Amino acid sequence: MTDFDDIRPYHDDEVRPALDRILNDPELADAVAKLKFPHLAGPLGFILRPIVKNVMKRQLAAVDSVDKFQQVVEKYMRHMIETTTTRLTSSGLDQLDPNGGYLFISNHRDIAMDPAFVNWSIYHAGFQTLRIAIGDNLLTKPYVSDLMRLNKSFIVNRSAKAPREKLKAAKKLSAYIHHSLTEDKANIWIAQREGRAKDGNDLTNTAVIGMLMLNRPKAQDFSEYVRSLKIVPVSISYEQDPCDAAKAHELFAQRTTGRYEKGDQEDVQSIAKGIAGQKGHVHVAFGSALSGEYADTDAVAAEIDRQIWAQYVLHASNCFAFDAEGEEARSLPYSDKNVPFEPGNVREERAAFDLRVGSVPSEYRDIVLEMYANPVRNKLKARP
Repeated sequence: MTDFDDIRPYHDDEVRPALDRILNDPELADAVAKLKFPHLAGPLGFILRPIVKNVMKRQLAAVDSVDKFQQVVEKYMRHMIETTTTRLTSSGLDQLDPNGGYLFISNHRDIAMDPAFVNWSIYHAGFQTLRIAIGDNLLTKPYVSDLMRLNKSFIVNRSAKAPREKLKAAKKLSAYIHHSLTEDKANIWIAQREGRAKDGNDLTNTAVIGMLMLNRPKAQDFSEYVRSLKIVPVSISYEQDPCDAAKAHELFAQRTTGRYEKGDQEDVQSIAKGIAGQKGHVHVAFGSALSGEYADTDAVAAEIDRQIWAQYVLHASNCFAFDAEGEEARSLPYSDKNVPFEPGNVREERAAFDLRVGSVPSEYRDIVLEMYANPVRNKLKARP
C-alpha cells in the first residue's frame, strides 16, 4: 500500500479486475443503452442491455493496461467529436515541452468534456495523457468510480465534513499532485474552481491555489514553489453549451428564491448531455507556464485568470450575446485574430443563435445571454 492508493488512478495490473467488475454490473449496460438509444432504452431496454453488454465485452476483451483502455476511449471520443462538434482546434502547445509534466488548470464549463478536450489536444500533439482530478461527489456508482480511475482520474475528497478531515484530505491531494508532477513527470488537469462557471464568468478560486501550496516546504520560497508546479492556464471555449438552458434554470432559481435543490443523479444527466449535445466549434487554448514572482495565492489566481481571459477564443455566439445585452461591441470581438467565424456568415449565424436563445423559457433568456457574453467582457478586461 502507498500513501495515495485510495485516490490515485489504477495501475496496469488493476485494469483487468476492474473491467471484469464493471462488465458484470448491470447498471453500466443500462446507462450505456440510455446514452446511445435514449428513446428506445425504456421500452426495449430488456433487449438492448444484453446486446450492449456483449458489445462492450468484445471491445474490452484484449484490454489489460491503462494505455489499451485509453485506446478504446479514444475511438469513442473521436466519434463524439465528429458527431457533436463542427471543429475542435487548439493553440499554444507548440510553446510547451511534450516531455515535461505540467499542471494544466482550465476554466470549467463542462463536467466531463473540459478534461476530455484538453486530453485529446495534448495526446494528438505528442504529450502524455492527463491524470484528471474528479470530485468524489460525481462517483455515485461503483462502476463510475472504476471507469474514471481506469481513465487516469484521481479522486478529490469533497465529502469530508469536519475541518480536520478536510485539511487532511487537501494535504494528501496536494502531495499527490506534487508527486505526480515532480517524480512521475505526469501531466495533471484540475479545474480553476469547484463547480462549473454556470454564468460564463471564469474565475479561479484561490482555495484551489491554497490547496496546491499545502505541500510547500516551509523553507522554500513561495514563487519558487509555484514555478516548480509548471502551472499552465488553459482556456476552453464552446460555441454552444449543451447545458446552457439547464444552467440558466439553476441560476434563475438561485437568484429568485435564494436556493436550488439539485435533483438525484442530476450531475450524471449533465455529463450525458455535455457528451451527447451539440457543441459547435470548440477551441482549447494553452497559455504559458507561470514563471514570475507572486506575493500570494491571490496573485497566482489573478495570473491564471488573466491568461484564461486573454487567450479565450470568442465565437459568434459570444459576440451576438454581448451585442444583444446592449453592450458596446468595440473592435475586439470582430477584429481579434482568433475569431473563428467569417463576416459573410454573420447573418446566418446570428439567426441560428437567436433561434437557440428563443427556445429557452423567456424568464431564463437574459441569463443565457449573460453566460455567452461574459467571456467577451473578461477578454476586454485582459487587454493590455
